[in-house]
Amino acid sequence: MNRTRLHDLLSRIQSGALDIDHALDLLKTLPFEDLGFARVDHHRTLRKGFPEVILGQGKTVRQITDIAQRLLAHGQPALITRLDEQQAQEVRVTLPALRYYPDGRIGAVGEPLVPPVGQGTILVVSAGTADLPVAEEAAVTAELMGNQVERLYDVGVAGLHRLLGSVDKLYTATVLVVVAGMEGALPSVVAGLVDRPVIAVPTSIGYGASFNGLAALLAMLNSCAAGITVVNIDNGFGAAAAATLINRLSCPPKSNPLA
Repeated sequence: MNRTRLHDLLSRIQSGALDIDHALDLLKTLPFEDLGFARVDHHRTLRKGFPEVILGQGKTVRQITDIAQRLLAHGQPALITRLDEQQAQEVRVTLPALRYYPDGRIGAVGEPLVPPVGQGTILVVSAGTADLPVAEEAAVTAELMGNQVERLYDVGVAGLHRLLGSVDKLYTATVLVVVAGMEGALPSVVAGLVDRPVIAVPTSIGYGASFNGLAALLAMLNSCAAGITVVNIDNGFGAAAAATLINRLSCPPKSNPLA
């Protein structure tokens, strides 16, 4: 259930085209739908502007498809993160319309949201090619959440001229998601150059003393550059969700969706 469908439902009740009992049947799963193994939150689109997202990691293919089918039945797109290629092939048996983005390990069914007129751009920046899976998780998620997204990859501090050669992209973005492993220095450099929000994403890429991303995480948390927000290790999805909420401020809603 999204804002448009709810508005249509209420309009039909008001005009007498739909009786109250039938409307109650349609609304009975609005808050959530209990599938036994999961409670699908159909109210999330009204609260957050995007439906519940399915974490593929740790779920069976049957669980993934059942949740996705219930979202689709309520007119909502289904976004599946951390979906490996084998899972994607098996999910597609039940959901043949599944679109799979292998670099970001993301599956999607249903139409992505359309970016509102006047909304800014999210720029996803990665330090190295090895960081690309996390960067693509962020970029694809942001696109499916209805954002204009640009990418700037392999511009880490080991060759700073690569970043400085694209400063025009840094200056024109509304919010930046900066992905880096190793010592995690890139977000500090970017945040020192721009007056826009920077969301830093540490990755688990690096040699022994990187401690699977802990070194990058601590470096980002201790950055001396102002305006950096840090998400968890390898959490491209979380960065995209935060960037989406920030980006919407450049094109605010006309009214409170819960009012």
